[in-house]
Amino acid sequence: MLWPGFRLAVTLLTAIPLPRGKADEPPSRPAAGAAMVWAPVIGLLLGCAAALVLYIFQRYWHAGPLLGAMLAIIVLAALSRCLHLDGLADFADGLGSRKPADEALAIMRRSDIGPFGVAALVLTVLLQLAALTQADALGRGVTSVIAAAITGRLALTWACRHGVPAARSEGLGALVAGTVHPAIPAVLTVAALVGGAAFGWIFTVAVAAGLAASLAVTWLAVRRLGGITGDVLGALTEVAAAVCLVVLALS
Repeated sequence: MLWPGFRLAVTLLTAIPLPRGKADEPPSRPAAGAAMVWAPVIGLLLGCAAALVLYIFQRYWHAGPLLGAMLAIIVLAALSRCLHLDGLADFADGLGSRKPADEALAIMRRSDIGPFGVAALVLTVLLQLAALTQADALGRGVTSVIAAAITGRLALTWACRHGVPAARSEGLGALVAGTVHPAIPAVLTVAALVGGAAFGWIFTVAVAAGLAASLAVTWLAVRRLGGITGDVLGALTEVAAAVCLVVLALS
C-alpha cells in the first residue's frame, strides 16, 4: 500500500504529473488512508520547493523579504493547484451562510465564490504573506515556509483519523474520513515537533499552534456540517499553515 498511497497523495495534493495508472479503478479507502499518512511528506516536498525559490531570489537576486515571501506562497499555491485555497473559500461561504448543514453543504458545492469566501481567501493569503515576510526578515524564512507546509499537510492526517465522520456520503471527505489510526498522526506530530526543536523552540511552538488551529477547524466542521469534506480539508490546511507562520513571525 506504500506506493499506491504515495501515488494517490501526489495526485490529490499536488499538480505534479505522474504516469497514468489504472484509470478505470477508483481509489480504495485503504489507499486513501495511506495517502493521508503520506501528506506531511508531500508537505515537506512542496515546502522545500517554495523554500528553494525563496532562497534563490534572496541569495542571488536580492529580491527582499516581501517579494521573496510572495513568490514562495505562489509556488505553494501553484504546486497544490490552489485546491486548498478553493476549499477555504467554499468552507467560509458555507459557514457564513448560517444555513442548516444540508443547505450549507449545497452552497459549498457551488462553483462560484461568495463574499465570505473572498474575504477569507484574501485575508488568509495576506496573513501568510505578512507573516512569512516578517519571518524572513528575522532570518528564518526558508525554514518557516517548510515548517508551514508540513504543518498544513499534517493537519490533513489528523482530520482523517478514526472518529471524525464525513459530512457527505460521497466525495473526497467520504473517501478519506476515518481512514487513519490516531496513533499515526500522533507519532508524526512528535517527529515534527522534535524536528522543529532542532531549529529552535519557536518552531515547536509554531507547529503545535498550527495543528491546534486545524483541530479547532475540524471540530467546527463536525459541529456545523456533521463532518469533514474536501473543502474542509483544504480550509484547515491553509489555516494551520497561516497560524504556523504567524508564530514564526514573532521575535
